[in-house]
Amino acid sequence: MRSTGLIVTCVSVLLTMAGAETQYSDFHLAGDYLLGGLFSLHTDTMSSPHLSHSAVPTCQAYKLKIASYSYLRAMRFAVEQINNSSTLLPGVSLGYEMVDVCYFTNSIHPILYFLANKHSVVQLHNNYTHYQPRVLAVIGPDSSQAAVIVAHVLSLFLIPQISYRATTNELNDRERFPTAFRAISNMEQQIVAMLFLLKEFQWNWINILYSDDDYGRQNLKLLWARAIGICVALQDVIPVPRSSQLLSLELQGKIKAIVSKVVHSTAKVVIVLSLELTLPFFFQEAVRQNVTDLVWIAAEAWAIEPTLYNITDLWRVGTILGVAAKEFSIPGFDDFRVSLAEGDNGQASDQTTCNQACDQCLGAARDADHSMRAQGERIDFNVYSSVYIVAHALHRLLGCNTTGCHKRMVYPWQVVPEVKRVDFSLLDKRINFRDRGDTPNSFEIIQWKWDQPNNPFQKIASYSTKNKKLLCYEIVIVFFQFPFTQVPISVCSQQCEYGQWRKPVSVSSCCFECIDCEAGTFLNNDDLYNCQPCPADQWSSAGSEECYPRLVKYLEWQEGTTVVLLLFSVLGLIATLVISVTFAIHSHTPVVKSAGGRMCFLMLVSLIIGFVNVPMYVGIPTEFKCMCRQTVFSLCFTVCISCMTVRSFQIISIFKMAARLPKAYSYWMKYNGQYIFITVILALKVAIIVTNVIIHPPAPVLVALEDDPSIVALQCNKSYKLALLMNSSLDTFLSILCFYFSYMGKELPKNYNEAKYITLCMACFSVSGIAIFLVMSMYRGVLVTICDAMGVVINLLGISTGYFGPKCYLIFFHPERNTAAYFQTAIQSYTMRQD
Repeated sequence: MRSTGLIVTCVSVLLTMAGAETQYSDFHLAGDYLLGGLFSLHTDTMSSPHLSHSAVPTCQAYKLKIASYSYLRAMRFAVEQINNSSTLLPGVSLGYEMVDVCYFTNSIHPILYFLANKHSVVQLHNNYTHYQPRVLAVIGPDSSQAAVIVAHVLSLFLIPQISYRATTNELNDRERFPTAFRAISNMEQQIVAMLFLLKEFQWNWINILYSDDDYGRQNLKLLWARAIGICVALQDVIPVPRSSQLLSLELQGKIKAIVSKVVHSTAKVVIVLSLELTLPFFFQEAVRQNVTDLVWIAAEAWAIEPTLYNITDLWRVGTILGVAAKEFSIPGFDDFRVSLAEGDNGQASDQTTCNQACDQCLGAARDADHSMRAQGERIDFNVYSSVYIVAHALHRLLGCNTTGCHKRMVYPWQVVPEVKRVDFSLLDKRINFRDRGDTPNSFEIIQWKWDQPNNPFQKIASYSTKNKKLLCYEIVIVFFQFPFTQVPISVCSQQCEYGQWRKPVSVSSCCFECIDCEAGTFLNNDDLYNCQPCPADQWSSAGSEECYPRLVKYLEWQEGTTVVLLLFSVLGLIATLVISVTFAIHSHTPVVKSAGGRMCFLMLVSLIIGFVNVPMYVGIPTEFKCMCRQTVFSLCFTVCISCMTVRSFQIISIFKMAARLPKAYSYWMKYNGQYIFITVILALKVAIIVTNVIIHPPAPVLVALEDDPSIVALQCNKSYKLALLMNSSLDTFLSILCFYFSYMGKELPKNYNEAKYITLCMACFSVSGIAIFLVMSMYRGVLVTICDAMGVVINLLGISTGYFGPKCYLIFFHPERNTAAYFQTAIQSYTMRQD
């Protein structure tokens, strides 16, 4: 197409003029300023058979397109209306020259005619500032491909071109086509309107058919660029026949195969991006193959095409919706279209160039008057407004006022900037141009009505390019299925239920399986293909779209278990305090001394601290409480068990080892070995506790319960079992050692024999420890805290009552046994038995 423009600029063509101009001709009218019009009064398909010989094609040999005659008459109506106006271009007459381009096979010839001067010569200049072509501006043509061809040529001569139906985006390029304008929105807006229609009815599984030409390919590209969330079940190309009358056997086979694919496709919606001339054969084949129950979405090029509407039994194929230019009503135009003005005989005897003849047009227009009135002036208004655009630009350029205009020579390049600046109202519609050279017109969604011949293309919604949204009318859309108001479903997979994620089953995002989200996860609407895990403090059941706050459980103050634990701890604390006072009062007596003497008070203080620490297991855990739980009891119990161990060792040393190892015994007594042992044990215990705190920081954590996901336990330290094992390791060793020493002293004097009491204490420690670890292994949550607290209370009570209880019993109830003489008698008896 670029080469065509370059060739035209280098070629001078002499055009022969024949006959005189008639004032009321459909094709030409004399005036001060002429406009050129390009219309497809006759049409054929994309082939160019005339190029096989050097001759301008005879358009009348092709099929008559009555709608284009209506467009031509709209231009004539606008010119005559402006010439009769006293406010727009007063005193100035507009004229026109119109040519039949027979779709686009005759695009170059009329352009050369328009570019020629009054002497029928296209002059070649270095500077076209003062170039005077035959016309000042060109209206048309209708097809996108022809409009681009014409724009290539006219842009070289800076002649404004206003196309009334070409939607191609190529004309948006202002650098290539600085003088090309459109009275209709571009392809992109058409595609957006289609996508809004798909979204309105929730159709995301579609078939796409496009014509094998620039129009089809460009629209397909735009559709793919914007079709977010839309999936294509079938995409195929409709071949373009070489003739609108005949179809080769090869193309017949291709069209049959395409229709068969559509029939077997699972999608129920078919978008057809094609020009109207390629579709009669296709829809005739669709009717022949008994295609039914589909929704067809028509591109603007064929959305209101009467020749397709009149195909026999086309209604069987289903529901046809389409994107069409907005319907307008031009007062008086319907009557003007089929009328003859004074001196106009409707014949072609006054033609001045090729393809300025249409002998059948007026008669055919009268025959189709009823159907054309029903269609509404859609494209007619675009032609009508295009003439007014040039008139308003010329009005400004000539400095017109209410009395007249300054007539002068006007060059086409002077009109271009004024066209860009036009802004006026016409029949209550604002007319202006955007940056890309097209008017912000609106599209309508129409439905083909087979039972309403007076309104075959009924509007059901409108799409505004300004507001960019679809506005539905209060009209019920009748679909092919029963009940007729039920919207057909065209999806690869039904929408998932709440809380179900999509598992893809093919490369298409619209085909998937619906699977419930697992318990503890939820479906985030931002990601429909993955379930998200709930936060630690929340939960969800299977198939949830949200998480719910968990019920946080901990050992509360008002629980019965808590009351029992606190009661025993208080009783143990009181008992320990009583024992401490009793031992303090009787500290000089043999019973207190045999129990450990001053070490007893170290043990009693540790027991008191342990009982005071029991409330730390109740209530909401904090870092301080967790630190106390992990350190205080462990340290206190270690003090007690180390004192008991060293006391048992000393008794054995006195009775059994002093004679055998006198030197070692003297060192032990001299350097207070018992306190050194306790100090070493405490230092080792502190090291273990510090290491444990570093490895397992005591901090409140939420622990989910497997048996009840709606509940989460608030406990100290997620690795509580490991922390307890580390803390208990030394205590376990000391308890075994203590038990061993007490067992060795089972034959000692009764006053010094602690085997039974120590065994009781160690049994409490062992049983509570085993029970805690069993519970931790089998359960989680508050029960672990309860068992831990119970173990603390039992161990403290075991030492308090099991070790110190018998001593207090002797002090209070058998004071005669708490004398030095009694103890000395027991020692002598033991010595005599040993001898």
